[in-house]
Amino acid sequence: MTSTAAPWAQAPVKVGLVGAGPWAQWVYARMLAAGPETELAGVWARRPEAAQETAAPYGAPVAARFEELLDSCEAVAFAVPPAVQAELALRAAKAGKALLLEKPIAQDLAAARQLVDAIGEAGVASQVTLTNRFHPETRRFLAAASEADVFGARAAFLSGAFLGGAFASPWRLEQGALLDLGPHVLDLLDASVGPITRVRGTGDPRRWIELTCEHENGAVSQASLSGSVNVAQGSARVELFGSGPELVFDSAELDHEETWPVLRREFATAVRSGVAGELDARRGLHLQTLMAQVSEG
Repeated sequence: MTSTAAPWAQAPVKVGLVGAGPWAQWVYARMLAAGPETELAGVWARRPEAAQETAAPYGAPVAARFEELLDSCEAVAFAVPPAVQAELALRAAKAGKALLLEKPIAQDLAAARQLVDAIGEAGVASQVTLTNRFHPETRRFLAAASEADVFGARAAFLSGAFLGGAFASPWRLEQGALLDLGPHVLDLLDASVGPITRVRGTGDPRRWIELTCEHENGAVSQASLSGSVNVAQGSARVELFGSGPELVFDSAELDHEETWPVLRREFATAVRSGVAGELDARRGLHLQTLMAQVSEG
């Protein structure tokens, strides 16, 4: 893990932001503008007024066209639906820009493969915003899991986000919890229990879906996913069982503000070093491959 305690001795990475929705405003713009590792170089969105609203608090310029944003930055962060991200990130990679990608990295496996191939051909750094993974407490959980004898696990990622509000977006309502929450839960189970080799699913992703995962080491895990349940507070919980004491990850106990400085430092480090970390676009492709197994039945 990259330490955020040491002073940042290099020039800030100039990052352009694509998107101006709630996540762009509440997280990305604020995080990138905070520095010192990054500088919010500009904002582009299909709605100019939303782009202006996102950029204004930080004095960042608004790009009139996507190509104009590319000309003003050395890296691009995306806060747009998966299908839009895959198309624009492909163009950004071919223009030699590093990529900070949302999960899932694309709407389908074919587009995800095309994007990862383009990133590899361009030789640019990439990072996927699997938010839980950048929190120090998650990393302590994964370190403990790496030393444990785990042969069973269960997880529940539940929320009422699809019932209304800022995150009841068309792509989430259409694709459901598998595409939205699936990357998070599959990533944590894969990292804590062992590499997943097979995933099966039952249920309706737009209501409630159950996943059963087979792991390389013979372990089995199960996960419940829903964005359509009437709960007071969303939850993300993973429980590991084996020959030793139970290990638990529970996002309800986390201060999520601890996530963003780590994410920002590690992305900037990848850009400046040219060496992507574990959570790069290839990781995103692995998760997309697992989700495709569910969709294929």
